[in-house]
Amino acid sequence: MILVTGGLGMIGAHTAAALADRGEEVIVTSHRPTPLPSFLAGRVTVETLDVTDREAFLALGDRYDIRDIVHLAGSIPEADPVDFFRRDLSGLLTALEAARAWHVSRFAVASSIGVYTGRPEIPWREELDLPLADLPHAIVALKKAVEPLTTFTLAGTGVHPVLLRIGSTWGPLMDPESPFNIIPPYVGALGRGEGVPPLYADDGGDFGYAPDTGRAIALLMTAGTLSHTAYNVSSGHRYTHRELADALAAAIPGAHVDLLDGRSGGSSDDPYLDISRLTAATGFAPEFDVGGAVVDYVAWRAANPR
Repeated sequence: MILVTGGLGMIGAHTAAALADRGEEVIVTSHRPTPLPSFLAGRVTVETLDVTDREAFLALGDRYDIRDIVHLAGSIPEADPVDFFRRDLSGLLTALEAARAWHVSRFAVASSIGVYTGRPEIPWREELDLPLADLPHAIVALKKAVEPLTTFTLAGTGVHPVLLRIGSTWGPLMDPESPFNIIPPYVGALGRGEGVPPLYADDGGDFGYAPDTGRAIALLMTAGTLSHTAYNVSSGHRYTHRELADALAAAIPGAHVDLLDGRSGGSSDDPYLDISRLTAATGFAPEFDVGGAVVDYVAWRAANPR
């Protein structure tokens, strides 16, 4: 059985679904009672659990034969990052303690594309040293700290750490007004017949679609062997706002996004992740390009609130 913490969040739910697709028994945790997404109905076991509750977390091992953990549970930072760091690091350390106590085979944890901040090379590859740099968000700072904490804690235990350097991911179950990705808010506004702010045509970035992200993580958890600890997880492509605008116009009747010439600033390309290591280890290739992802998401939102 594979445990997915935060398994009813966007990435967690799609990871759980992809694991179930591969015939795995899956248990997911959720911090509070949460409606089960339709694509998980009857396919996973749900435990309502605060991952910072050490006693409750470790008790899962008394009820289930858990052989692998995917730790995706996380929270939203407050203005003061101290409480956020304390809460999410507590959850990480509890999950790591469980991994060691249960002698699991693999422990995967969510890292971020943001750990590469400061590297000028594009695309970003796992071989790059992570620089000391000003980071754009508390979540990125946390993810950068998670990596050495995880590898050090699991060293010599027989548990294989898997650091998931996840690119900008969006899709079903994402907050429709998320500040972290423009696509869900644009889909919502355009679907309501509202105007949206213009975009610079040549801006863009690393857009991974949640079902692809979940499938990539599931493949890493079920691969026969893994030769590395860090894996980039994303589409492996840099998409532009011009491509996004075309996709939105094709998927939503009457939709139009005004495009401004060029880029919003600077001359360098927007970064994206190289996924050669992921593909070599698992055979992963994304099923969705930006056009297919927008079509799929618009259909999902027609029947679901987020």
